[in-house]
Amino acid sequence: MIFVQSPSISLKPISPYNVASFCSILNYSVPPRKIKSSCQASDSVEELQHNSEQNVLEVCSDEKAIRRRILLGLVTSFSFPTLISYGKTKSKSPYDERRLLEQNKRIQRENQVPEEFPNFVREGFEVKVVAPENYIKRESGLIYKDFEVGEGDCPKAGQQVIFHYIGYNESGRRIDSTYLQGTPAKIRFGTNGLVPGFEEGIRDMKPGGKRRIIIPPELGPPVGPSTFFSSKQFEVFDVELLSIQDCQRRTIGFYSDVVCN
Repeated sequence: MIFVQSPSISLKPISPYNVASFCSILNYSVPPRKIKSSCQASDSVEELQHNSEQNVLEVCSDEKAIRRRILLGLVTSFSFPTLISYGKTKSKSPYDERRLLEQNKRIQRENQVPEEFPNFVREGFEVKVVAPENYIKRESGLIYKDFEVGEGDCPKAGQQVIFHYIGYNESGRRIDSTYLQGTPAKIRFGTNGLVPGFEEGIRDMKPGGKRRIIIPPELGPPVGPSTFFSSKQFEVFDVELLSIQDCQRRTIGFYSDVVCN
C-alpha cells in the first residue's frame, strides 16, 4: 500500500485507482506550468516591446524639446538684436563735455598758460582738442600755429638745428624749458634724435621762426620711468628756431667725429 503525506490531511490508504488517478493528475499538471512559463516569456517580449516604444517616445520628446529651445533662441535673438549693444554704449552728454572743458580752462589759468593755448577735453582715453581756427591740422594728426615765419632755408637731414623750446602738458603745466636752462638745444636733424612729432613740426621752419606744436600721443615720446612722460597724452611745445648749421665728419688718426659750423 502507498501513503501520501499532506500537512492538512491525515495519512490514509489510497486505492490503486486513486493512485493512478493522482498520477494522471500529476502528469496533467505539468503542461500548465510550461504554458505558464511560455506566457511569462510572451509577457517579457511584450514588456520589451513596450519599453522600446516608450524609449522611442522619450527620444522623440527630447528631440522636440531641443528643437523648441533652438527655435526659441533664434526668435529671441532676432526679436531683440540691440539689447546687448545698447547695454555697452554710453551716450555722451553735452553738459559733461562743457564741464570738462571749463575744468581744463580753470586748471590752465592756474598754471598761467600763454595766450591762445589749446584746451583739452579728456574723458577716459578719448581726448578732444579745442583750439582757435588759426591752428592748422595735418593728416598725421599734428597741429601747429606759426607766430613768426622766419627767413632762410628749412633744415635738411644731417644738418644741426639750434632752438629754444618750452614743453607743456594738457593741463598747461610746464614740463621742460631751455630758456630756464639758459642754453638752447642742439641736435642733428634727421637722425631720429627727436620726438617724431617734434621733428615733423620743425621740418618746414625757418631760422628766426616761432611755432606752437601740438603733438598727439601717436607722434609723442615714449612713456615710462626713464622719461618725464608718465602717460600717453597730448604735448604742446613752443619752439623758436635759432639757426641751422652744416655738419661734416672729421677723422684724425683713429678718432672720428662730426663738426658743425
